[in-house]
Amino acid sequence: MSIRTLEKYFPNLTDLQKQQLGKLQGLYSEWNEKINVISRKDIDELLERHILHSISISLFYDLDNAQDLLDIGTGGGFPGIPLAIINPTSNFVLIDSIGKKIKVVNEVCKSIGLKNCIGLHENAKHHKSIYDIAVSRAVTAFDPFLEFTSPLLKNNGKILYLKGGDLTEELKNASKNIQLFSLSEKIEGEFFETKKLVLYSK
Repeated sequence: MSIRTLEKYFPNLTDLQKQQLGKLQGLYSEWNEKINVISRKDIDELLERHILHSISISLFYDLDNAQDLLDIGTGGGFPGIPLAIINPTSNFVLIDSIGKKIKVVNEVCKSIGLKNCIGLHENAKHHKSIYDIAVSRAVTAFDPFLEFTSPLLKNNGKILYLKGGDLTEELKNASKNIQLFSLSEKIEGEFFETKKLVLYSK
């Protein structure tokens, strides 16, 4: 997969955004040699399995009007860094309980000149700020995630939660404020066939 493939789904990417997205493969390959932030088998598929997967959120929900966004359990910076690249007018705070991963987040942001994104070494349960939107990639089952994330949302705030597999059982007791989208509705490829986006409205 190449940046040109990303342009197929995001035709309005600026030259700067394409440059920033394009640098991520090399940067994460370098960092992964020092700190294992991405599984070894996925590092060669970074564009598809991490970058496109992350920004797929924007194909289903417009982030343009969101000022403050929180990425919970960001790991090495996903989905937060790619989303911050394509949403330059929004402010992103990326948190993770593992300090060495947050070091990678901040170094990657610095390397590509990404000014609207910062990583914090924190546990979400102890975080105090309030946000328009919280995003995450499958850090836990949705119910406990909702429980500790909801207090971090403004009134009418949203959770955008990427997860794979059959979520029927997991969401059977979920509130009526949830919508479920299949990424394969808008993105081609075997990887996306089982991937879902959960949208929760507070």
